[in-house]
Amino acid sequence: MMSGPTNWLKRAALALALGAPHGGLAQPLMAPPAPTPAAPPEDVLDPASPLAEMPDIGVDWPDLPPEEAGEPGAQLALPEVQERRYTVLLNGVPESPANQVSSRFDELSTLKAANTKPANLAQLNRRVRDDVDLLQQLLRTDGYYDARIASRIEPVEDRLLVTLSVTPGPLYRFDEIRVSGLEEAPELRPQFKLSLSDPVDADVVTTAQANLQMALRDTGYPFAKVAAPDVTIDHDRESGTLDLTVATGGKRNFGQIVGRGDKAPFGADHMAVIARFKPGDVYNQADVEDLKRAIVATGLVSTVSVEPTEGKVPGTADIIVTTAPAPLRTIAGELGYGTGEGFRAAAGWTHRNLIRPEGAVTFAGVLGTREQSLGSSLRMSNWHRRDWVLNARMAASNILRSAYEARTFQIGANLERQTNLIWQKKWIWNAGFELLASQERDIVSGSFGRDTYFIGALPAQLAYDGTDNLFDPHHGFRLSGRLSPEVSLRGSASSYLRAQLDASGYVPAGDRLTLAGRVRLGSITGTPTASIAPSRRYYAGGGGSIRGYGYQAIGPLDSYGDPAGGRSLTEFSLEARVRFGSFGIVPFLDGGNIYTSNLPKFSDFRFGTGLGLRYYSSFGPIRVDVGTPLNRRPGESLIGVYVSLGEAF
Repeated sequence: MMSGPTNWLKRAALALALGAPHGGLAQPLMAPPAPTPAAPPEDVLDPASPLAEMPDIGVDWPDLPPEEAGEPGAQLALPEVQERRYTVLLNGVPESPANQVSSRFDELSTLKAANTKPANLAQLNRRVRDDVDLLQQLLRTDGYYDARIASRIEPVEDRLLVTLSVTPGPLYRFDEIRVSGLEEAPELRPQFKLSLSDPVDADVVTTAQANLQMALRDTGYPFAKVAAPDVTIDHDRESGTLDLTVATGGKRNFGQIVGRGDKAPFGADHMAVIARFKPGDVYNQADVEDLKRAIVATGLVSTVSVEPTEGKVPGTADIIVTTAPAPLRTIAGELGYGTGEGFRAAAGWTHRNLIRPEGAVTFAGVLGTREQSLGSSLRMSNWHRRDWVLNARMAASNILRSAYEARTFQIGANLERQTNLIWQKKWIWNAGFELLASQERDIVSGSFGRDTYFIGALPAQLAYDGTDNLFDPHHGFRLSGRLSPEVSLRGSASSYLRAQLDASGYVPAGDRLTLAGRVRLGSITGTPTASIAPSRRYYAGGGGSIRGYGYQAIGPLDSYGDPAGGRSLTEFSLEARVRFGSFGIVPFLDGGNIYTSNLPKFSDFRFGTGLGLRYYSSFGPIRVDVGTPLNRRPGESLIGVYVSLGEAF
């Protein structure tokens, strides 16, 4: 560490103080002395010998302080090659009006970008100069055109402290704003939200310019251009003048959609189905961007561009959509184990556009210790209307559960209005039909063999989603109802109505805590339990039901101690979701039961509690719940573990 100048610097400064040339010694103001006889050769001065001590002039030699305003950086008595770590301190940056000087300085600073490594004085001086220029530029961007910046470098213990002190000066404000070219659309002048006396803030001006251009394109002007703002600064008046030129390009209505691109997955006709506008509607750029996102959401394109062009019909703008196809075939696999479900391996092949347009065909199979199945499905997205999906499926399965055994052949179809992460819908619905032929074990009827059921159903569902997130909600509520009139033929025909009501709510209780709760009620009316196929009854227990218990393990038991199912259901869950960055913990309490009556009850609840772990990935939370039953029956497991994607509800 150095505290003052070196001897040569002292001597040079003293020589200057006494009037000598820089680097020389002062000469007395008198006649020169007589020549001195030459010394003998042995007395020749050795150039390597040390200089004699300077005479005391009677004044203490001051330590030179670091330089401040003016020259960035301090002239410390530090060898240029010695390196030290350093800390950067920024003082005096204005906080009001809200600006981004500090945050932008942190991102762009040369000093801060390299402060993880030691530096010598020359390097620091160069970085300080760069950062002073950067600060001046950032302050001017926020409207401070007369700012002064002082720099200082000083040793603090074993480090160097680099301090940049800002004196921002007056904040310049606009005293005149002139916008020209809006004569065709004077109603849009208020969209340029900049007024007299507003600060000469480049961010505010740029945002106002972009908002005006967006407003023009959203109200029928697809070719509108707003020129770069021209700002004139008057230092004497500490103010600025803004000139903005607008070219509206003329008002247009939507024309036709024109599809381009090699091997496009669908044509302009299907794009017109996806679009939220029709030919003749007033042009709206927001609808054009929505069309682009909807085409991307199909998953059938790798790139897409959507641009307006002059339409073939005068006064219109055609929409040119250029696409490049994405890979259309997918092979998927799954391997896992679940309590009550055993080991399970699944595989599937999908062609996402086998039946054009947007007709995804999937062939899938399951091979497991308790389930074997083979099936196919068709999913026609945006079927004749935006967000309408036609589903058709056919499957054969053999399922062995502790509650029932079923060999089933099933066909069905339904039409639904879908929701997704891009466009989360408030209202969704589906309606369709199911036809099943199933051989099932039915202990309740007293028959230990298999009975054959022929079942026809017309399921329908209506749901409202008022939450803020599809997979990880923090506030709002959801409500859904499902009705399925069914006819079952087993020797004689019987009919019944399956009904289910689900409700859930979410309340934020701080930045990291969300309280969540749900209720489910189910009922089957119109026929006794023995007339209902075991696979169509209600069951409870497991990761999506009452945690802590085995899959379908709650409810009435048969003579062998296996679940027999019931005609009504009551469930509830309470959770406290605590999040810490990308991870979280969720203590929970679940409860409910299965009843043989046709209406649900609120008694004899089975309770389970436990703790869940969450990892919040980019596509939704991954959950691991560990639960235990509070009123465990003999033979039931003490611990249940459940792993899945998304919250429990």
